[in-house]
Amino acid sequence: MNVIWHEDFTQSYCSDPAAAFGRMEAIVDIIKDRVNFIPAIPADEGDIRACHTENHVASVKRQGLYDIAALAAGGAIQAASTGLSQPCFALIRPPGHHASADRAWGFCFFNNMTIAISKLKREGRIEKAFILDFDLHFGDGTVNILGHSDYVTIYNPSESDPNAYLKNVEAMLPDDADIIGISAGFDNHLEDWGGVLSTDDYREMGRMVRAASRKSGGGCFAILEGGYNHRVLGHNVMALIESLE
Repeated sequence: MNVIWHEDFTQSYCSDPAAAFGRMEAIVDIIKDRVNFIPAIPADEGDIRACHTENHVASVKRQGLYDIAALAAGGAIQAASTGLSQPCFALIRPPGHHASADRAWGFCFFNNMTIAISKLKREGRIEKAFILDFDLHFGDGTVNILGHSDYVTIYNPSESDPNAYLKNVEAMLPDDADIIGISAGFDNHLEDWGGVLSTDDYREMGRMVRAASRKSGGGCFAILEGGYNHRVLGHNVMALIESLE
């Protein structure tokens, strides 16, 4: 599988856990012999402004975080574009699903998923999209930006029982979407903050998404969100990648 990646993502650009040294290396070390790395390219500011206000973009620039956040957004765009024809994973940071149009929190600055999906729609490459956000935390920024659109369905599973969780994910996945995007946060793992899902559960969700995309004749892609236990993070990412292939 193609994985969108850049060495700049190894930098500790701020003090939050998503920017901790070693986080990305823990993933790369596990997946490096199984994937094809494609260099990330920064998003155009116009694509960012399609989802964020001028004041918000200016705020990110004042914090000195624009370059790394734009690189992550660009990586998401590349993954979504590739995903139309073959599954793709964006190994990017900062994460994005807590970034709303005019504000951000939770280690996020620009909403990578909405920037990618909305670009595909503006370019006429999709008519209908589905976003599965299985991060531990509700993707409020994604809902803020795209929740009222008529072409995107967003699902944030919240069950505390893994069997119910997987059952509901499978029930919600569409059979008519042009693209399925996964906001892949792995912090709900048994050995991470949430303590609910196993590595095999992430593999199963990837299998479900791939089956749904094949049924609809559409594409699929995933982008990294949360996940903070470096010991298990790479294995969880690998499980998802393997099942999407």
